[in-house]
Amino acid sequence: MKNLITLILLVFGASISAQTNYEKGMEKAFKLWGENNIIEASQLFERIAKAEKEEWLPAYYVATIEILASFGLKDEAVLNLKLKKAQEFLEEAKSISTNNPEIIINQALLNTAYIAFDGQKYGMTLSGKNAALYQQALELAPNNPRVVLGKAEWDMGSARFFGQSTEVYCKDVARALELFKTEELPKFYPNYGAKRAEEILKQCGEN
Repeated sequence: MKNLITLILLVFGASISAQTNYEKGMEKAFKLWGENNIIEASQLFERIAKAEKEEWLPAYYVATIEILASFGLKDEAVLNLKLKKAQEFLEEAKSISTNNPEIIINQALLNTAYIAFDGQKYGMTLSGKNAALYQQALELAPNNPRVVLGKAEWDMGSARFFGQSTEVYCKDVARALELFKTEELPKFYPNYGAKRAEEILKQCGEN
């Protein structure tokens, strides 16, 4: 019995240690990211993703960093390298967490990076996919503020492209902002978007 208790304690201790290592690693990666050490943050998230096969967040953040870094690039070869890597890590995140609205809207953001680089080349094939992705995410999580905001912003962009008013979507941005105020999230979960909603809503008021 004593040996059994010792074994249980050892296993429990190892489990706590592994979780603590995960948390410490994630906190360090976010700190690096916050200090604008983008490459180091991405590399650390990547190492965590390889070590923590049941956690979707590290792979999600590798993809996020690569996607964000691709906006504003002028070299299509560099763009393709970044977004190909982002896609690989998004697929990894999807394999761990299926039908996850955060991953779905990140896929839409990846597509948007291609469209932003060359709308004529990528717009026709990816715009429809993005509309479907945002609709899918909204059906899965109608009260997720990032989903509501992302869809509203995408719809606004589409309306501008066709010379239509964006005013109808301002109410969705306002709803997203209210949802942000009451959102309670697990540790390390994506929590961006509130400031962006405020900026867009301010533009709505100015129009």
